[in-house]
Amino acid sequence: MSGILDLDQLKTFVAICESGSFTKAADVIHKTQSAVSMQIRRLEERIGKPLFARDGRQSRLTPDGERLLAYARRMVKLNDETLAAFAEAELTGRVRLGTPDDYADRFLPEILVRFARSHPRAEVTVICAPTTDLVTMMREDELDVAIITHVRALGPAEVVRREPLLWVTSQRHATHEADPLPLALGRPICTWRRAALEALETVGRRHRLVLVSWNATAYGAAVLAGLAVSVVPESALRPGMRVLTEADGFPRLAPIEIGLLRSWHHTSPVMDALAGHIVQSLDNLSPAAMMAAE
Repeated sequence: MSGILDLDQLKTFVAICESGSFTKAADVIHKTQSAVSMQIRRLEERIGKPLFARDGRQSRLTPDGERLLAYARRMVKLNDETLAAFAEAELTGRVRLGTPDDYADRFLPEILVRFARSHPRAEVTVICAPTTDLVTMMREDELDVAIITHVRALGPAEVVRREPLLWVTSQRHATHEADPLPLALGRPICTWRRAALEALETVGRRHRLVLVSWNATAYGAAVLAGLAVSVVPESALRPGMRVLTEADGFPRLAPIEIGLLRSWHHTSPVMDALAGHIVQSLDNLSPAAMMAAE
């Protein structure tokens, strides 16, 4: 196969996946349904594979369609970033971003690289702090944007990602078999800590805290060294960690929600641009993201 894929056809394909139907996609991209169908037929001819299969009245992605979706989304995003880099290169100013360090290692590299490429003259100040502190800083106008663990008691947030919260131990040690169970967790107000302790009490598992820290690197190190068991979101799994399940005697924990906060005091183009990049980088809730994950 040789030649060039039509970006407009790829955008139509992504719109169908994200909206969930040809009809909704037509409204999103302002085309007629027949034009949408024609573009998909031409894209299927170009790829040489069927991308959708009929399932009753609905259309679902074929395995080849699922493969193409990941590539199509990347190509569309790169196109948008390229245009933004030239159209909005003059966007300037400073934006203050807050995030717990649990998310910093996993998510910040992609967010910051994409933002810098699109807006090279803008400045980002990053502050790592626990979610409760970040919410306070947002209220006091000390931050413009914050990535937080969504806790309803702290107020509303734009939920952009959901992940399992997992028990972890070291692959090289049998720490999880110790009695009482040694734990490395956050401070008393940490929602993950409360969830872990409540789950252990429910099943009557004896435990003791051997390390308390807000720092993800600290309790990750304790796990890898075989000193303790901890809980982390799926995105924070590190090489050398082993996930513990109900088969190991560890009760299932409720998934976490990652939320986005935007300043309640003011807005600016640079703040809105960074928030947009965060949503695009973290999103695993849209129909397209869910299809890609299957």
